[in-house]
Amino acid sequence: MGVVGERIYNGIVKENPIFVQVLAMCPTLAVTTSATNGIGMGLAATAVLMASNALISLLRKVIPDKVRIPAYIVIIAGLVTLLDLLMKGFSPALSKSLGIFIPLIVVNCVILGRAEAYANKSGVIASIFDGLGMGLGFTVALTVLGVIRELLGVGKVFGMQIMPPSYQPALIMILAPGAFFTLGILMALLNVRRLKKEGK
Repeated sequence: MGVVGERIYNGIVKENPIFVQVLAMCPTLAVTTSATNGIGMGLAATAVLMASNALISLLRKVIPDKVRIPAYIVIIAGLVTLLDLLMKGFSPALSKSLGIFIPLIVVNCVILGRAEAYANKSGVIASIFDGLGMGLGFTVALTVLGVIRELLGVGKVFGMQIMPPSYQPALIMILAPGAFFTLGILMALLNVRRLKKEGK
């Protein structure tokens, strides 16, 4: 497996930002009331991750060590502002649905963490694919949470009716307790699987 495959596998499975590292819990729990919101937020974060990793990798030898973190935040904030304007122009419904959580990508610990842990020390191509892997891992996690919560909470997935008309929606699933409950069960199942794989 080359560096590209390794970075993508690492982000989706080995170091998944939600299920393994337990990062970015605020947007994870808040926006996953539907599968559309989950995939929209995930792809937005992926775009920022890839672009910020590329820029930080390009500028890593120019940025003074003492102002490293503020410089990263300025780069990320610029990219998020551009993304926010593009979403408002081309996808106003999704932009309105995600609300404040798009501007809050600026302080998303996954993005800043990858800038500091990987892009600051690696080449541009490897950094881009690291951003892609972490972004896809984030997107997969948010989408899975969104699908489960939307299905059980309103009987739909991506707005399409799945459950029969007789189904009584569990409204708690689209509220905050449902988010904690779903995430906890998924993380427990993944940990059991990992421990079995390791032979423990």
